[in-house]
Amino acid sequence: MITNEAVNQAIDYILQHIEEEISLETVAGQCHLSKYYFCRVFKAQTGEGVYEFIRRVRLEQSAFRLKTERERSITAISADYGYSSSNYSSAFKLHYHMTPVFFRENSRKKTMEHPFFHQESWQPESFEECSRKMVFKDLPDYYVVYERRFGSYEYLSRNWGIFLEKYRQYLTAETEFLERTYDDPAVTQKNCLYDICMSVKEDCLLENTTTIQGGKYAVYPFRGHAKDIYKTYQTIFSEWLPRVSYELDSSRSLFDRYHLVDCTMPPANAKQKLVACYIEMEICVPIKG
Repeated sequence: MITNEAVNQAIDYILQHIEEEISLETVAGQCHLSKYYFCRVFKAQTGEGVYEFIRRVRLEQSAFRLKTERERSITAISADYGYSSSNYSSAFKLHYHMTPVFFRENSRKKTMEHPFFHQESWQPESFEECSRKMVFKDLPDYYVVYERRFGSYEYLSRNWGIFLEKYRQYLTAETEFLERTYDDPAVTQKNCLYDICMSVKEDCLLENTTTIQGGKYAVYPFRGHAKDIYKTYQTIFSEWLPRVSYELDSSRSLFDRYHLVDCTMPPANAKQKLVACYIEMEICVPIKG
């Protein structure tokens, strides 16, 4: 878990400006820290140096766009992140052990191994089936207490159990449970960044609070088991987004809004992966327009 709020502020700044030139001095200045102290704290919290983090995020965001923006050329997408065509191909191959062309073609496969439930294979819904379920909503802002996690989604149920126990005193009948996600686990398998969130009143005195921005969202109502969430996300990313006229709004967060979770949580100190849960939630995808 990333507990240092300066590091969280730095990550937010980097994500918001990932297509721009970002200097260490600028990021450290956003946090009102010396660059030397900031580098030490950032590496201690994330396991990566600042520039290492920036390079990885740029490559992984570009990979996501290769997958979802199939009409755009690889050269155009790589240029958005400051790469020349040859430099991008080399950097991409070093990170993914495949070329951008092969990655884009491979992302269209209809059946792949599940990254968490390795015995499971998955197949996406059709574009038509996904479109029938998708609805469009104007969502409000959510003021939340949050904890930022950095790693695999495999232990998500355990982390939610710890979070809810910690903030139990802030629960009310109106509490909303949200999970803000920044990565596609098919693209970022080891260092996924996500925020576990719970709505609180705006006079809450906790330091780790933030606002999840509302606006226009494409909303997919998910009803099923935890192992099927990955398939649903891949349906949205690989089948729906590439074929619609709507454009993803990267200035706002993609998040899940939970309505019902019925499962047995593992103990807080357990090393188990995700357990089988029945879940009802909305997958909220920010779109422009």
